[in-house]
Amino acid sequence: MRNKYIQAFEDAQIASKNVPDFRAGDTLRVAIRIKEGDKTRVQNFEGICIARRGSGTGETFIIRKIGANSVGVERIFPIYSESIEEIAVLRRGRVRRAKLFYLRDLRGKAAKIRELRK
Repeated sequence: MRNKYIQAFEDAQIASKNVPDFRAGDTLRVAIRIKEGDKTRVQNFEGICIARRGSGTGETFIIRKIGANSVGVERIFPIYSESIEEIAVLRRGRVRRAKLFYLRDLRGKAAKIRELRK
């Protein structure tokens, strides 16, 4: 059983943040606030969401993108982090798994995910 004060604090954190509905297979653009010295800037990280785990304020998601020289780059983001400015869903993916770790072994067109039709 959780402490009611901690639960109330977490509920307030979740209510203040606007998070879109997304799942594994979706292509996302995450705008992250980066502090360098005394200046701050917003940097976008765009890629495929390969996993989503946890619950409440501890919920995280993993985004994978192909960087320079065809090197795969993965980042783990807490959904309710203060450094996340915005999460935008660019494409909905049609997948049959909750965790897409098999994409780590695929290259090129084999790593493509079909778009979800409505």
